[in-house]
Amino acid sequence: MDKVCRVLICDDHPHAREAITAMLDGEDGFLIAGHAKNGQEAIELCGELKPDLVLMDINMPVVNGLEATKRIKGAFPSIKVIMLSISDDVADLFTAVQYGAQGYLLKSMDPDDWLHYLKALIEGKDDAARGLAGKLFGQFRGVEPADLEASLTPREKEILLLVKEGLTNREIAEMLSIAENTVKNHIKNLLEKLELDNRVQLAGYAVRHNIT
Repeated sequence: MDKVCRVLICDDHPHAREAITAMLDGEDGFLIAGHAKNGQEAIELCGELKPDLVLMDINMPVVNGLEATKRIKGAFPSIKVIMLSISDDVADLFTAVQYGAQGYLLKSMDPDDWLHYLKALIEGKDDAARGLAGKLFGQFRGVEPADLEASLTPREKEILLLVKEGLTNREIAEMLSIAENTVKNHIKNLLEKLELDNRVQLAGYAVRHNIT
């Protein structure tokens, strides 16, 4: 990345903050501007540090991540906010988008997927930031392109169910006795067929459509 992105990490678990810091510290284009352990600290530090990007845990004490996102985007609309979650609760994620978040990441996702998503978002090379809100609104209205599910292979449906359960690519590969790269390729195909952006949306799709 040409420009250095200043990142504020907001999570009430110190190990989570440390893990995210360690992942981004080794990557060109990212600079850790600070840490917050609750939503109130995140709001205050945005005013002091003026980060480019906030990685915001949803469930935090004092002020939760959703409310903090709403206040931050209201006061500092140029700051990008990415929600962090341990679950695929699409209701929370939908609220986050309504409050101005640019996207979301599951904590169980592979670090490579995190980095790819964040770099694409910062560089504007991915339509995730532009299309996420519209797609979520459409999906909550029950609008989906026709016959998408019918286009899935049995293996793709199997992997979709495991993504819904929150398994990582490695865990899916071990469970199905296939290569991890094969899992990645299947997930890529699923995203293309279902016209989705990431595995959180895949999980939400499986939940909404009661795929078993």
